[in-house]
Amino acid sequence: MPNLNDFFPLRNTIQKITPDDHKQHMHYLEAVKAFSRITYKSIYVIDYQKKQFEFVSENPLFLGEHSAEMIKEMGYAFYFKYVPPRDLELLARIHVAGFDFYEQVPEEERKQYTISYDFHINNMRGKPLLIHQKVTPLFLTSQGKIWKSVCVVSLSSEKEPGNVKMAKEGDTRIYNYDLPGNFWKANDLKKLNDREQHIVLLSAKGYTINQIAEFLFLSPETIKFHRKKLFEKLKVTNISEAIIHVTNNKLI
Repeated sequence: MPNLNDFFPLRNTIQKITPDDHKQHMHYLEAVKAFSRITYKSIYVIDYQKKQFEFVSENPLFLGEHSAEMIKEMGYAFYFKYVPPRDLELLARIHVAGFDFYEQVPEEERKQYTISYDFHINNMRGKPLLIHQKVTPLFLTSQGKIWKSVCVVSLSSEKEPGNVKMAKEGDTRIYNYDLPGNFWKANDLKKLNDREQHIVLLSAKGYTINQIAEFLFLSPETIKFHRKKLFEKLKVTNISEAIIHVTNNKLI
């Protein structure tokens, strides 16, 4: 069974925050709070020195029917209480793998990377919800340790937990973590062609197949064909999952 230290590896232990470290993050929470007010996604901030949540948004997805203030007070105890044991073990492994990855990255590039993964959270009635979480460093200490990270939670388009990925801003590659083999592997991002992008964007706006066909001057059968190929490429089963997958992975 994982314990709290599994989520805060020794390699990222922060012994001291210097005055210069403190200067870099003055008033930053106001920007985080403002962002949380204009998105349906849940936002929270982790402080790795204090080993707790510094901020939790009121957005309900991450809350499991609890108040944001209660989860902030619970900190990582929230995971231990509301994440199923199998997924909790997975989260501990992901934390270790993520910090191992960051150790191999030059300090000046660490804030350019974002790790994402899927896991279940149980609500108060014990019903699991598969969520997609992205985590990216906000602040590093003067020694290059990750001090604070911002986390964004949305619905997952996957069927199972895991799906661990590391992406760098501006890089066309994505690093997938092989859970059975315990290693990272670089892969090129799957690109959508123009027609697939149009179908996803118009579907996200609520257009029906017939309306998309009319907009693109194509037949409904052609749109159905391209949707089918899109689902196969993204390994999803419907257009809602495709929209979530494309959004989560920045494919447009």
